[in-house]
Amino acid sequence: MSETGNPHFVEILLLEDEPSDAYLVKMALKEGKVLAHLHHVVDGREGLDFLNKTEKYINAPRPDLIFLDLNMPRMNGCEFLTAIKADERYKGIPVVVLTTSDVEKDVACSYQLGATSFITKPVDMPQFIEAIKQIGEYWFSLVRLPQGSKS
Repeated sequence: MSETGNPHFVEILLLEDEPSDAYLVKMALKEGKVLAHLHHVVDGREGLDFLNKTEKYINAPRPDLIFLDLNMPRMNGCEFLTAIKADERYKGIPVVVLTTSDVEKDVACSYQLGATSFITKPVDMPQFIEAIKQIGEYWFSLVRLPQGSKS
């Protein structure tokens, strides 16, 4: 949520295997003044563990939004997206694919599997910060999510 909107913190789950990209997302949220708790996991399997509250994620909150990289080890972004969109408990969570890919087949596949948005990561930090700020403004100031999304 931006500082101009409702001041509650939102829960964002980031699936990203590159530590430097995860750090950029964290910094961009801070610079963009998006009031969020960012939860970072490194692949789709760990993302499912987070959502299912297994093992070390027993107290994990339900995310309001998921940022998803496509190219990850063990379970990639497309496999993760397929799994959560098939699960009634999670299919309502908006998923923003945030990836370095700009390949048309990745764009088409992401939308076919239920992604809400597909964003190619900007290369430079100012553009990256602006993109994350706009994502935050859109999802947490403009869009209304269903009341049940916090269950």
